[in-house]
Amino acid sequence: MNRIFGTSASKKPKPSLQDAISSTDTRMGSIEVKIKKLDGELARYKEQMSKLRNGPGKNAIQERALRTLKQKRMYESQLSQLAQQTFNMESAALATENLRNTMATVDAMKVANKELKKQYGKIDIDKIESIHYEMEDLLEQANEIQDSLSRSYAVPDEIDEADLEAELDALQFEEEEEGPSYLADLNKAPDFVDEAPVEQTEEPAKEAVKTSA
Repeated sequence: MNRIFGTSASKKPKPSLQDAISSTDTRMGSIEVKIKKLDGELARYKEQMSKLRNGPGKNAIQERALRTLKQKRMYESQLSQLAQQTFNMESAALATENLRNTMATVDAMKVANKELKKQYGKIDIDKIESIHYEMEDLLEQANEIQDSLSRSYAVPDEIDEADLEAELDALQFEEEEEGPSYLADLNKAPDFVDEAPVEQTEEPAKEAVKTSA
């Protein structure tokens, strides 16, 4: 019996949403071609009627134009219905894809949660706190060692700032007692020059003129 009638396994799989959308798009394309053809016929009938006077010939062309227009309206109505069907199917496909992505995200989060629980189970909070306190003690000991090594032995622990200011004033007073250097006054002759410079007169020049004469 199975050889004659076949089994349920031999049935073709039901079309998916994408298959239905592709089939509808093909039908819409075919209808659009027909509408363009009818538009061409209507334009030709309109041109013929513009050239004819009122009468039986013009009326016959007008009847053909009316039938063509009715056919065009029918195709346009089908095209509108198919467009709405395509929109609905695409919306359903998008919702299905979003749901599939959501489920994949949920599964990934479940796996991540299991992994996190496994990793956190290996961590002992008490040991971490102990390490933290031990590090604080070590840092404190290091600071104490640095303070000990940087201790000064020659300088007294406490220095009075008033004494330092008095000493600084005394140094300034000594500089004023010594007086300014000769380099500070360019017009003053140095101390190591014993005699003043001799000014030259015009007498030697006069004597030289007489001798040559």
